[in-house]
Amino acid sequence: VQLQASGGGLVQPGGSLRLSCTASGFTLDYYMIGWFRQAPGKEREGVLCISTSGLRIYYADSVKGRFTASRDKDKTTVYLQMNSLKPGDTAVYYCARGDVCSGGVSSYDIWGQGTLVTVSS
Repeated sequence: VQLQASGGGLVQPGGSLRLSCTASGFTLDYYMIGWFRQAPGKEREGVLCISTSGLRIYYADSVKGRFTASRDKDKTTVYLQMNSLKPGDTAVYYCARGDVCSGGVSSYDIWGQGTLVTVSS
């Protein structure tokens, strides 16, 4: 049972990037999927959470209007679409599995290994 986050990289300010979260060993659409990030020297913070249906997304104020999430039709992958990226978005991004959508890390039991996003010119 594991999650794998991928798609990170270097992007210029104002650019876009799409991260992927794939699951193995369990059915992805049975669970809420949260995206978190952790910048150097800072605590891990919630970015957004997508419901099992994909119809509800809960956003952190810092990413509203810029980030969104979706589930693919094959129900194997959750995406984090990041637009209008800022240097302050630089962090390691993680996806995590939960039974509820929450901004707290303790609500999630399975975590991906993280993928680094660097926003810099």
